[in-house]
Amino acid sequence: MLNERYIQETARQIRRDIVTMIHTAGSGHPGGSLSSADLLATLYFTDQFRCDPANPTWHDRDRFILSKGHTAPVLYSVLARRGFFPPDELLTLRKFGSRLQGHPKKGTIPGLDCSSGSLGQGLSIANGIAFALKRRGSDARVCCLLGDGELQEGQVWEAAMFAPQHGLDNVLAIVDCNNVQLDGKVSDIKDVYPLREKWQAFHWNTIEVNGHHIREIYAAYQAARVCKGKPTVIFARCTKGMGVSYMENSAKWHGTAPNDEEYAQAMAELGVQS
Repeated sequence: MLNERYIQETARQIRRDIVTMIHTAGSGHPGGSLSSADLLATLYFTDQFRCDPANPTWHDRDRFILSKGHTAPVLYSVLARRGFFPPDELLTLRKFGSRLQGHPKKGTIPGLDCSSGSLGQGLSIANGIAFALKRRGSDARVCCLLGDGELQEGQVWEAAMFAPQHGLDNVLAIVDCNNVQLDGKVSDIKDVYPLREKWQAFHWNTIEVNGHHIREIYAAYQAARVCKGKPTVIFARCTKGMGVSYMENSAKWHGTAPNDEEYAQAMAELGVQS
């Protein structure tokens, strides 16, 4: 079931966590983490993702692969707020000895299904897990979050060919289409658009949504779950740095930590009273 107000507030808290973690660490990737907050909040905090924080290695759980691993802060916040580990640990991001490094490492924190960092690999990993789940007779599914800039990697297209050929309807790819990467606009650097027609040619079920509209996202997740015979990809139109005005649509904030003044402004915009 969907409680839209609850998901909106959860996404706002995730954004506060992201900004606080990166400010405290003095480094990190806020832009793409902030743009994905609504997508992950709607996935993890509704009935669209099957998991159990009390039993994180449950065999028939759904799996999540963060292919764009540099946006680890959004996943760390989601897992903490979902109950996999204490939220206080979020402040250890990128510290020596911390379980929360700049890119996710499997085996460090519960609820983390895959190490990631090198772009372009996540969908291949998701395919492998999904293929094995089908062979085992499990109805669990595998969700994979990619960035649109990441689609410039050739391995993504190899994976895009594999999933439909093997009928992996238990794979859900979610693309954060914010059109901004490290050095500028995706469409200026190596244009991957239009995307829907490309993926349809590869025989995927394709859905387009506003990546900050909770009801649209939820409806897309529901539609993906009932689609049989082929995988689904959701193209979510997002704003890089969403929720923090000076970060929005700016390549500068792909991998820059806010200073004290910028942090205060961000938190005020995210509803924290000074």
